[in-house]
Amino acid sequence: MSHRPGRLAEALKKEISDLLMHDIKDPRLGFVTITTVEVSLDLRLARVYASVLGDADQQKATAEVLNKVTGYIRSEIGKRIRLKYAPEIVFKLDNSIERGARIIKLMEEVNSGGEAGQ
Repeated sequence: MSHRPGRLAEALKKEISDLLMHDIKDPRLGFVTITTVEVSLDLRLARVYASVLGDADQQKATAEVLNKVTGYIRSEIGKRIRLKYAPEIVFKLDNSIERGARIIKLMEEVNSGGEAGQ
């Protein structure tokens, strides 16, 4: 099996993060972290998972901005990474960080409750 999709995924993660930090100047774009990029075996499709810090409205606004700038990001990827075809980019919101923080909070509550009973 080829290592190329994995290498491309890492390169895409780096470049998309850089583009979001330095080139996209939309005020609706909240605090976004690219958590994972999955590239298809034919290198034509990239699923980009982004974590957004904020409430549901901020996440929705950020998702709209990401979907709006997909074409620009794809064209910039084509310029920055030497590929025959720039992959189609699909953004998906990733709430794993949010879920992890909630689990940690619940565990802390359980631990503090257990100490109070002793």
